[in-house]
Amino acid sequence: MKNFLLALSIVILSISLHAQSVKLAKTNLVANQVYMSLEQLDGEDVWRIIKDSTVQKVDEPTFVKIKDLNFENGTIEVKVLSRLLKTAPDYARGFIGLAFRINDDNTAYESIYVRPTNGRVDNQFRRNHTVQYYSYPDYKFDRLRKESNGEFETYADLGLNEWITIRIEVKGKEAKLYLNNQKSASFIVSEMKGTTTHGGIGLWVDIGTEGYFKDLKVTHK
Repeated sequence: MKNFLLALSIVILSISLHAQSVKLAKTNLVANQVYMSLEQLDGEDVWRIIKDSTVQKVDEPTFVKIKDLNFENGTIEVKVLSRLLKTAPDYARGFIGLAFRINDDNTAYESIYVRPTNGRVDNQFRRNHTVQYYSYPDYKFDRLRKESNGEFETYADLGLNEWITIRIEVKGKEAKLYLNNQKSASFIVSEMKGTTTHGGIGLWVDIGTEGYFKDLKVTHK
């Protein structure tokens, strides 16, 4: 009996750690302050997401939320590609990323996103702001930048109009970002600021971004 229970626990553990590919279909996606459409890009079906232009504030819940997905700890992986809209303001940076642990009414969540235009610009100050963490609603980028001396931002070698693999590993209050299948984390948030401990996942964009998403995978731990 002990051997059976041990084997069963190993099977359950292996299932819980298995990466689940999440089908991105219209039936399981909900747009929140964004527009979404299924498009063909390089011969593939991908989701195009653009922020609603009437939403003037930044670091807002501007995402496509996946239905019936409750995430607490584990890994979220997705491929993203960012372009600038023709109407993008001069401060647009190709903002694109993920929101996670989103509560039911989208009023609180955690997020990590990238600014691809900053990754290779000939300006070190801007390069240092390529990757960003924020926690909605109380800890947006401007407050964190003012109060935390760069702790919640970092540099990464990224660019516009190229596929970027984003993988976020979450455990308790800690989140680690891995980019483009790198073995070492590009960014570590040791103590996330939010109060939500579990919730939904969102494909996130901000002002001026024409964002594309594909190949979402989620691992629960």
